[in-house]
Amino acid sequence: MVDADQTFVIVGGGLAGAKAAETLRTEGFTGRVILICDERDHPYERPPLSKGYLLGKEERDSVFVHEPAWYARHDIELHLGQTVVAVDRAAKTVHYGDDGTRARYDKLLLATGAEPRRLDVPGTDLAGVHHLRRLAHAERLKGVLASLGRDNGHLVIAGAGWIGLEVAAAAREYGAEVTVVEQGPTPLHGVLGPELGAVFAELHEAHGVRFRFGVTLTEIVGQDGMVLAARTDDGEEHPAHDVLAAIGAAPRTALAQAAGLEIADRAHGGGIVVDANLRTSDPDIHAAGDVASFHHALFDTRLRVEHWANALNGGPAAARAMLGRELVHDRVPYFFTDQYDLGMEYSGWAPAGSYDQVVIRGDAAKREFIAFWVKDGRVLAGMNVNVWDVTEPIQQLIRSKAQVDTEALANPHVSLESLVP
Repeated sequence: MVDADQTFVIVGGGLAGAKAAETLRTEGFTGRVILICDERDHPYERPPLSKGYLLGKEERDSVFVHEPAWYARHDIELHLGQTVVAVDRAAKTVHYGDDGTRARYDKLLLATGAEPRRLDVPGTDLAGVHHLRRLAHAERLKGVLASLGRDNGHLVIAGAGWIGLEVAAAAREYGAEVTVVEQGPTPLHGVLGPELGAVFAELHEAHGVRFRFGVTLTEIVGQDGMVLAARTDDGEEHPAHDVLAAIGAAPRTALAQAAGLEIADRAHGGGIVVDANLRTSDPDIHAAGDVASFHHALFDTRLRVEHWANALNGGPAAARAMLGRELVHDRVPYFFTDQYDLGMEYSGWAPAGSYDQVVIRGDAAKREFIAFWVKDGRVLAGMNVNVWDVTEPIQQLIRSKAQVDTEALANPHVSLESLVP
């Protein structure tokens, strides 16, 4: 039972936290809502940071979840630039800010997100070494890419995941020279496998990106505090004026761990363990977004999903659970990317070793196709590339767990809807 005297505290000012606050109000909660953010910017969405905003195609204000005045209008107590340093579960309080301000909670949501993994090599303290996670990072990197483009400068990117590739595409559009260092055999190897990883390699190579596969960055060489080159474990030295570390993100679990909450093992992505209602091992504390590790009934495994859609939907789901609503958080994982003239949407979950074939519908050479990752005739995941309005039937195929005729699946003249039982 929720009443007007209750206080709900949300830690984390990303999309999940902001949408949770919004949902509490739209669902009729009239108690106190306290939203604590460790950044000084109002809550914002992260995809534009490596896409439209980084390219200068979207204005800065477009990234914010709500206009600044929205929070006061909806009686959301917003604390910007304040870090929560401790959760006292016994006293049901959070401690935040330099002065250790305390806020008591009836329900607490941890939406602390993730942080970039750091390169553990000499030279990372040089001025030209970058990460991309926050708006301030994107603002800085935007200026760097423009400068590199004007001066024919070189950017070395460590990691060929989504962030690495999106920044590579942006850098090339600015006119910078780009080298991507990746220890795997293809870009996105762990997510897409070799079959589709090759598509992204060819896309970027066609736009002038140089890849170095099967190698690891071992040192960033500099002079007078500035980057000069990046060395790899094959003995090569790559010219560089700037280096981007894009080797993944780690869930920000330190606060939860210090509070004694259960944390998932690394094999399941780490993160704060939650149940189907996004409750942690403490029933009065929930977690959502990048930091939450939940058992996904559809795939019968524990997942930690870092993508935009998980924050967009997970924050509201956690808010409803905090209000006492029963739910099952089992949406099909979804993400998207835009690189050069390629737009893509991916639904599902099909890590390396989980599928036995990839079925292609359409023309991969022209980059207009749908790829399906299939196991025993059942669709685990689907990726549509420059083919639109097919996400719903793809997700229906995944949810159905039905065996499909792979020849029909590959045939663009057979509607996807007809394959859904």
